[in-house]
Amino acid sequence: MEFTEEQEALVVNSWEVLKNNSADLGLKLFLKIFSAVPEAVALFSYLKDSKVPLDQNPKLKTHATIVFIMIGESAVQLRKAGKAMEESDLKHLGAVHFKLGVLNEHFQVAKSALLETIKEGGGELWSPALSDAWGVAYDHLVQAIQSNMESN
Repeated sequence: MEFTEEQEALVVNSWEVLKNNSADLGLKLFLKIFSAVPEAVALFSYLKDSKVPLDQNPKLKTHATIVFIMIGESAVQLRKAGKAMEESDLKHLGAVHFKLGVLNEHFQVAKSALLETIKEGGGELWSPALSDAWGVAYDHLVQAIQSNMESN
């Protein structure tokens, strides 16, 4: 699962466009996840008893923006750094995802939602090669998070 120089260029160029709309795209990402797996809402304590519609929830918007930026920044620096992110961040993400009972299937739903979101947000930049590039970068991040889930 090598992340090639060509894939890096596609991700970096598209991230320049996508990051300018991180809040909206992050929210779209999570709404797609919740549409595919409604029970995933229960993984977020601040959403369980909320009467605020998901698309208007300020806590979800903040979290979604942070996650979208984290995925994008991880992808952009993957080849240069040789890793998805700093080990301390991965340990934290692994612990949180492990505690919540996040499964491999959840990560796969999130991947599909991410690729759809990138397709919508990337406009003319989108291509099958771009989708593949983001998919490989995402897989690297997930593999790193999951390896830290198992060590908890």
